[in-house]
Order: sequence, then structure tokens, then C-alpha cells
Amino acid sequence: MLQDLSMTKLHGLLIAALALLTTTALAQKYVGGDISCLPIYEKANAVYKTYDGTVVPDLVVYSKQVGMNAMRVRLFVNPTGQTTNSSSPYAWTADSNVCQNLEWVKNLGKRIKNAGMKFMLDLHYSDTWADPGKQWTPEAWASLDDAALADTVYSYTRRVLAELSAAGAEPDFVQTGNEISYGMLWGRPGASLLQCWPSSPTANWDRFAILLNKAVKAVRDGSPKAKVILHVERVSANTSLQGDNANYAALKNFFSKMNDYGISYDIIGLSYYPYFHGALSDLEGAIRVLETDCPEKQVMVVETGYPYAWAVGSSSYDASGTWAYSDEGQKAFADSLVTMLGRHNNVNGLFWWWMEYNAYGAGLEGWYNAPLFDSRTGCATSAFYELAKFAQNSTGIVAMKASPASDSRHYYDVSGRVISGPRGLYIHEGKMRVVPIR
Repeated sequence: MLQDLSMTKLHGLLIAALALLTTTALAQKYVGGDISCLPIYEKANAVYKTYDGTVVPDLVVYSKQVGMNAMRVRLFVNPTGQTTNSSSPYAWTADSNVCQNLEWVKNLGKRIKNAGMKFMLDLHYSDTWADPGKQWTPEAWASLDDAALADTVYSYTRRVLAELSAAGAEPDFVQTGNEISYGMLWGRPGASLLQCWPSSPTANWDRFAILLNKAVKAVRDGSPKAKVILHVERVSANTSLQGDNANYAALKNFFSKMNDYGISYDIIGLSYYPYFHGALSDLEGAIRVLETDCPEKQVMVVETGYPYAWAVGSSSYDASGTWAYSDEGQKAFADSLVTMLGRHNNVNGLFWWWMEYNAYGAGLEGWYNAPLFDSRTGCATSAFYELAKFAQNSTGIVAMKASPASDSRHYYDVSGRVISGPRGLYIHEGKMRVVPIR
């Protein structure tokens, strides 16, 4: 016999309240980091530990255990850290961190997938770092005209996705370019006519749109289940930091252009580093802009970070008065970020950049001091665990709103999910009920 759940006065009051409410489930949230250099540190015998000092045998597996559920890896066309040609007109300087070729990404991507995590592929469409200040065309593609370059972007992207899929590393998210606020594939270093500044001639946006459409089409054709991310980083309204960005002008302009050109994408990816972009309120302002201008799109912070000790080199904004350069300060930053993002239903992803950097045991020099592992001890910082909390409220009872008691068709569990019929503790017709265990 079915009975209303009523055992004590307290329970009665609870059920009376629940009788007027129903639950809805939040969309899945994703949290993790960019771990593109992890094999470098593993090969160098870096020692990863928990916060309490227990050795971690596999960082990817451990990240899943603490609550992270996605990881990001970048891919270069012909990475300069592996093949540097001094006679090249590019005259690249070798960077050991620019080493992620397709085989590298296959192996690391498969590890991510095997750990039960989602895999985000970050296509740089360059032989070296691509960011707002440099989007240089791969050397092998530099002599192509625009039509041939667009075809090459398509064929290259399709090949990458096919080989990743065959290797068991098919991505769940694909960034078609890295920090492409002002376009991509500008040509050889020093090219000045192919950038898409907000005041650029329309022709440059025409060219960029053709290239980007080809990249997106390749993803749709090659990995139709993958979500396409457009990644930008103009998230500061502080004109002293980003002069063209008063009132988020560059951010608004970019997505207005994407709409004008009919670019197909699913997610807006943002970079946010306090020491470059400014206060957390600047990021929240950018998110509010996107909520208004692109209400149907989800947003992910695909790059963020903050130091656990001393300032990051070339910092242009001092946030140490808010978050100290310490383990506690880094944790406080992560907590503030997770809390703020949690206020925005359109935000469904948070990724820490270069989270895996760890010089402990590896003998590395020139420390990067804003990862989630302390190079002085090898131990995870407190922020590592704080960050993982971002995905913890993506299931379960997450929202309550009035519900008509006339819904006689559906039965729900206490997480708001439809179930096949009455069993255990369930909600039906606006009331919480229970099938007693005999």
C-alpha cells in the first residue's frame, strides 16, 4: 500500500513544503584542466602527491577520483619544440612545451578517455603558440592561397579527428582555434593585413569566417557528437589593461560577427587570468554580456590560473590584495571563482591551465608558479580540491519551483529524474511518497 511519508512533526513540515515543489536537474558541468605537458614531467620523474603527501601513481586517474571529469590537451600542426628549422623564414625559437603533435595527443587523449573523463581538444592551427597577439599560419601551409588554405583546414581537421577516433581518443569538445579573438591563420610572422581587429576591413572578417566555417564543418562531419567551442579572451572591461575593450567592445563585436556570418558553434570558451584580465567582477561582467547577447549558448572558462607563491611574470594586474600569493590565497581564488560561476546557469565548464606543472623530482628550472601542484613539495595545492567542487552540484536536487499537483503521468526520484513507477522514496502529483520496505 502506498503511503505519504509522515513520521514526525519535522518530517511532516518538510513534506508539506515539498508538496508544493518539484525538482529540476541542472545540465552537466565539467571541471578539470589543461594537462598537455603531463608526459614531459612523468618522463622527467616528477613526483605527484596528494595534499597530505601520499604519492599519486597516475595524475589523470587521481583527478577523476577527487571529482574532476574532463581534461584539455592542445595540438600543434608541426610543433616547433620538436622540429625547429633555423633556415625557416619563421625563425621559430624552440620551446620544449610546444611538443604536442598528433601522436602525443592520441596517447594522452586515450588516457583521459580510459579514465572515464571527457576530452577537450584544443586545435591551435599553428606550429607554435596561438593567442590574440600571434596566430601564425603553419609553415607548411604558409604559401597557400585562401581557398587552398580553407580546404587544408578542413582536410587536416578531418584527418586529426579520424585518427583520434581510431586510437580511442575521440574528443567530446573541440576548440576550433585557440584565443581567436582577432582571427586565426594570419600568415607569416609580421603579417599585418589579416588580423580581425574590431576596426578591420570587412574583407578580413570574410576570410576568417571562411576558414572558421571550414574548421567547424570538419568537426560536424568528423565527430558529430563533439561540441564546438569558440575560444576568446577579451573578458576585461578595464581599458588600462585592454584598450580596445571598453564595455567589452571586442567581446561583443566578435560574437556579433559570428552571428552575422552564421558560424555554427555550441559553447563560448573564455580565458581568465586575474593577473592579466583584472578583477573577478570583470569576468562576471563578460558572462552577463554573453547571457544577453548569446542567451542560447553555454559558456566555459577553458583557461584560468592563479599563483600559489609570488607573482606570475609579466603580470599587469595585482590581485594579491584580494587573494594572497600562497596556498591559502590560491584556494580562496578557486573558491571565489567556483562560487561566482555557480550563479550563472549558462556556465558549464571550468578548466585550470597548465595544472600539471610540477618540478619536484624533475629538476626543471624556470618554475611556473600557478599550477595545482607545488614544485617545492610535489603536493597538490588546496585549490586542486576546491576547483573540483565546480561539478559537484551538476546532479541532484538543484532547483525548486512551483509545480501543479495535476501531473499524474510522471514519477520522479528525489533528484528530479523521471522514473518508471513508484519505488522507494519518490515524488508524484506534487507530493513526496514512499513505498515501505517490507
